[in-house]
Amino acid sequence: MNSPEIQLLIQHLSKLPGLGPRSGRRVALHLLKKREKIFRPLIQVMLDAEQKVKTCQVCFALDATDPCSLCTDPKRDPQQLCVVQDVADLWAMERVNTFKGLYHVLGGVLSAIDGVGPQQLAIQSLIERVAKSQITEVILALNATVDGQTTIHYLTELLRPMGVTVTTLAHGVPIGGELDYLDEGTLFTAFQGRRSA
Repeated sequence: MNSPEIQLLIQHLSKLPGLGPRSGRRVALHLLKKREKIFRPLIQVMLDAEQKVKTCQVCFALDATDPCSLCTDPKRDPQQLCVVQDVADLWAMERVNTFKGLYHVLGGVLSAIDGVGPQQLAIQSLIERVAKSQITEVILALNATVDGQTTIHYLTELLRPMGVTVTTLAHGVPIGGELDYLDEGTLFTAFQGRRSA
């Protein structure tokens, strides 16, 4: 444990999402014990990904090609565009396998506290993309946070005059959710967004 190489490995692993110093130590120990089976192949895979994966200049997703495989897929509906905060959200949407349109990754949300304005996000490219394409609906699939809702409002003001339909994801009671365990904000949103049965 006193080796600077081991300490450095633990420090770098601890910076990964979901890992802290204790988890970093466990992962480092596991990798060092399984050098041939896990550590060396992992190093090679990480090097390949670092060299080959790039940001798509159309939608800002990650892929080995530019434009990415989603943007070039002829089976995708070019009239629907789903705007997400980051690539993790795009991957979550794809796991559900229900949306068959195109995507646009903003790279974050507007946040005055964090100093994130429209210039730091892919908003201008979104506006240009909608203006130049056959998109008829823009789905704003952003988190139900204050910053997410602020971004939705800002984008709606920009997109509506362009003649496209702007929609958002539904919010409220999750499937399997019990009312007693939901926070007030979720209950309020669910009640306000009620629909006929």
